[in-house]
Amino acid sequence: MPQRFKNNEISSYKPDNFIGKKVKMEKAGGVRGRRVLARFRNYFLTGLIVTAPVGITIALALTVINWIDGKIVPLIPQGYNPQLLFQDYVGIHIPGIGLVVVLVSLTLIGFVAAGLVGRVMVRTGERLLNRMPVIRSVYGALKQIFETVLRSSSRSFREVALIEYPRRGIWAIGFITTKTTGEVQNDIEEEVVNVFLPTTPNPTSGFLLFVPRQDIIILDMTVEEAIKMIVSAGIVTPPDRRPEELKAVPLVSARGFVDIEENDNNGT
Repeated sequence: MPQRFKNNEISSYKPDNFIGKKVKMEKAGGVRGRRVLARFRNYFLTGLIVTAPVGITIALALTVINWIDGKIVPLIPQGYNPQLLFQDYVGIHIPGIGLVVVLVSLTLIGFVAAGLVGRVMVRTGERLLNRMPVIRSVYGALKQIFETVLRSSSRSFREVALIEYPRRGIWAIGFITTKTTGEVQNDIEEEVVNVFLPTTPNPTSGFLLFVPRQDIIILDMTVEEAIKMIVSAGIVTPPDRRPEELKAVPLVSARGFVDIEENDNNGT
């Protein structure tokens, strides 16, 4: 028997309804496609974020190790060269032999220099260098820098400071190297400290500033965290680990220290 429909049922089967459903299905399919592409993009970016730092770090480490091997390994006699022995008997190349030789050699030199004979040899060598006009200046400066930076009791580059630079109201991150002494401190009435102001994104270059101690804010972040922040141009920001009551109290404003102290005095 032919199937009968009521008038209202027949009216529901209009071409416009089919077109509307088709358009909705196409829109839903487009939304699902965009969601799938967005997921693939997020997965790709996540994988890039995870692997890129590791890969770049490994590549830089291998570059440095291979450079040291290229300079040190050829100086080792062939009969005592462990890299050649591994290649001859095992058939593999092991990187890092030159780095190990450098570390062992520096340790032995330090051990010898700490003794009586080593101290006499070092003093004799320094006397010879001090008689050379140009070399003695370079040697003296390098020796003072290394002794200051590498000395375990030194506070050099262990404190991160916030200073106003290049003008009042603009702040920059610097590293306190040491207390200012000599002619510079004698010519300045206030007590000043040496502050190294690095540049972005290369923190190995920068400026030496003599900043009054009362104009310096010592930050709680570590030197490593500050270097990451400088290299990344502020993209990587270390967290503030201070208690909540300290976070709620600003130390300075764009008007500087003096205005804040004046406002506090006026308020009291």
